[in-house]
Amino acid sequence: MKSVMIVFNQANTERVEYMLDMLNIKGFTFFEDVQGRGTNGGEPRRGTHAWPEMNSCVITIVEDHQVEALLDGVRKLDMRNKEVGVRAFVWNIEATV
Repeated sequence: MKSVMIVFNQANTERVEYMLDMLNIKGFTFFEDVQGRGTNGGEPRRGTHAWPEMNSCVITIVEDHQVEALLDGVRKLDMRNKEVGVRAFVWNIEATV
């Protein structure tokens, strides 16, 4: 099993949820108002006057065979608008309770 964390501009919230639905990924945890800045020249997302946009984050646990399709969906979403930005990170899950 793998954990996939997707960090995205809040403008992409509906697209990310739609992607999870289309991939039949039912379980996830959603975080709103996530602050940060991308490592590849990304603009800060701070919810301030100077940097008003904000990010959100979704963490899901999926079977190994689902990871590539999910990452492919994230790549396609990122290609729609590079300025908005979306990133995914994958971790191994050793155990769950």
